[in-house]
Amino acid sequence: MRKKKWMNLAAIALAGAMFATGCGSSAGSAAQSTTHAAQTESSAEETATQENAEAEETAKEEAVGALVIKAQGIFTAGGTTVNSDGTFDPENQWEETGVGQTAHVDHANVLYQIPEDETGLPMVFLHGYGQSRMGWMTTPDGREGWSDMFLRKGHSIFLIDEPRRGEAGSTSVSGDISTKTLDQRWYTQFRIGRWEDGKSVANEGSQFPNDDESVDQFFRQMTPDTGMTSDMGADFDGDMVAQAVAATIDKVYEMTGKNSILVTHSQGGRAGWLVPQYTTHIASIIAIEPGGAPGADTEEYKAIAEQNFPISIYFGDYIDNGDPEIQATASWQGMRQTCYDFEDAYNAQGGNCTVVDLPKEGITGNDHFMFQDLNNDVIADHVENWIQENVK
Repeated sequence: MRKKKWMNLAAIALAGAMFATGCGSSAGSAAQSTTHAAQTESSAEETATQENAEAEETAKEEAVGALVIKAQGIFTAGGTTVNSDGTFDPENQWEETGVGQTAHVDHANVLYQIPEDETGLPMVFLHGYGQSRMGWMTTPDGREGWSDMFLRKGHSIFLIDEPRRGEAGSTSVSGDISTKTLDQRWYTQFRIGRWEDGKSVANEGSQFPNDDESVDQFFRQMTPDTGMTSDMGADFDGDMVAQAVAATIDKVYEMTGKNSILVTHSQGGRAGWLVPQYTTHIASIIAIEPGGAPGADTEEYKAIAEQNFPISIYFGDYIDNGDPEIQATASWQGMRQTCYDFEDAYNAQGGNCTVVDLPKEGITGNDHFMFQDLNNDVIADHVENWIQENVK
């Protein structure tokens, strides 16, 4: 009995020892698991904190390049209202003559944006032949355009679609929207290069974005004038456009209390020289490759000289060194010479005019659309430096 009792006690003791050992092991494992879980949780929190800090830093870095717009909108400026004789019958609105009705026409359509950090004078942009305000907003290869660049430099911007173009297509005269295939005519006139075997062969050292998609996008930004009958711009009504631009500048003065820097391009330059006859709220004119400049004996020159604001005129590459076999080379040399003549006359009378020949400034490879070329930011910086030094 004793032996059996002892054996039972021994079994109980052994079982107890095993139980105790097992419990101790489980308790230890639980403690270790708890510690490991705490460490894992702490590590996860540290990782999350680090990731949040990195995300915040990235957001701050991105915010530095963010463009913040304080106000934006669209308005029309200038224009006329055409009235037809007779009395309109609301019960017969589909009659074909338009008797007793009106047409609101020949106005400019203006898109504006005002940056949060506005430090400079407002800039009013006027496009050239076959173009709209889109040309200032982007590039054929989708990069940032001058409108955003100058917003970043602290200027409010006002982008015009001139009368009978783009969003301002309503016209008082009937035009002829040509269906001729003229892409290569303008490609050549714009000094991009030579069109050969159905492909764009850009000039040597060109800053034009010359991949196939960009060339396609470049051609597709062309848009017709609804009031012209000539596909060469011979009947362009510069005076009518100038009045709408002047109305825009006067509106900008009402909105901001500031005179405007008028930036023109190509055919828009022709109208731009006329604008000072209709407004006194111009701080400066910056003409990008205008189709010439007025002579000192003209009324537009006299109006400019009377106000005596600073002027800069920009020309790109491939003029002095352009292909002599291409007609555009000689025509651009002639147009630039009229600007040199204007510069001499204006400065001789105490004015401030600078013709900027970009290759002489060490900026090469630019065609007629320098504000869309691959180095458009470099030229924008040059323009801004000129503004800072000359426009008050």
